[in-house]
Amino acid sequence: MQTIQELTTLKRAKVAIQGADVLTPEGWIKDATVLIEDGRFVTIDGGSSPNGFDFVNAKGLQMLPGIIDLHGDAFERMICPRPGVNFPLEMAIAENDRNLLFAGITTFFCSITDSYEPGLRSRDSARALIEFILGTGKQVLSCNHRIHIRHEEANTKGHEELCDWLTSGRVQLLSINDHLPPVGDPQMLGRYLNGLRRRISISEEEIKEFIVQVQEQRHEGYEQVEELVELAHTYRIPLASHDDDCEEKVAQSQRRQVAIAEFPGSIALAAQSRAYGAAVLMGAPNLVRGGSHVGYMSVADAAKNDVLDCLCSDYHYPSLFHAPFKLAELGLMSFEQAWTLVSSRPAVAVGISDRKGKISPGLDADFLLISANNSLPTAIASVYITGQEVARYPINRQ
Repeated sequence: MQTIQELTTLKRAKVAIQGADVLTPEGWIKDATVLIEDGRFVTIDGGSSPNGFDFVNAKGLQMLPGIIDLHGDAFERMICPRPGVNFPLEMAIAENDRNLLFAGITTFFCSITDSYEPGLRSRDSARALIEFILGTGKQVLSCNHRIHIRHEEANTKGHEELCDWLTSGRVQLLSINDHLPPVGDPQMLGRYLNGLRRRISISEEEIKEFIVQVQEQRHEGYEQVEELVELAHTYRIPLASHDDDCEEKVAQSQRRQVAIAEFPGSIALAAQSRAYGAAVLMGAPNLVRGGSHVGYMSVADAAKNDVLDCLCSDYHYPSLFHAPFKLAELGLMSFEQAWTLVSSRPAVAVGISDRKGKISPGLDADFLLISANNSLPTAIASVYITGQEVARYPINRQ
């Protein structure tokens, strides 16, 4: 008797998607036939479906490359919707998986904060998430999950464990963060405290004592980060900077050979990051809301000044699907170009373009079937990952 896994493999061995308008690297192919075998694209053309393929009628739909999200942490609200209120991790991440698919995200770099904070962003929480995603999660999660560790520079505890995560292949993207407010900066302190209070229940006295203790770890943390950077390069793990807001930080990121500049503070800093070879990554919610929620440059301005390479969900998954439509609506770029910001260009930035990011022969068959003229995730009819339909939604075909 065949196992469920064997039956699933047989079911998706040969699939023909017929009748959709397909967005390829060369442009749209109208009323195309896309052949998929063993989870990968074989051909994309205007021919008919050959014998031996499972036929899927996609007439009237558009076919887009699946979305690659390099930085998303909205799953934290699934685990901890209120300060001090936590739900079972397995339940929260399974629910989050459904939310990813509904937003058209087929490859998700789960952005796990490795912080000095207790609770949600602690090392214990990071460990539990990694163990679930790379363990039991492989059987229950449909979206292609990868691990993005957001390491806080001042977190010095358990350094050897973090090094082991890098050397053992558990981590596919490492970003260096420093959210600890500098001494004597009330604005940054206030911003940090607002975020902290959303994650944990803590008194004013405890907060002050906590920050003083962590500040004392800065120097040791900086030395550890240099070792982490070296390990990342040795094991070919893409490295990202986070919130570079001055020329000194950009210069430091250049010295560290950062591949991805997350949320640079200004047009000039983004241009400097690109000049040394980093891809500039910004949040789709910034575009959808009309600007940065922390006062940095807007995605619209970044697009106007040609310093935008990739978009991510940041803290809101549906914005990532909507953003390319918004860029086209604003006249900042064509839709075809805008969709590369959520598909092929993130794949290049993180080093997986040989498998992901485009509807092209030889690549993984990760794609969306959507109804035209609808910029909301409700346009999505089906989500496919490596040639297997993992989600289907009712829509009205035009």
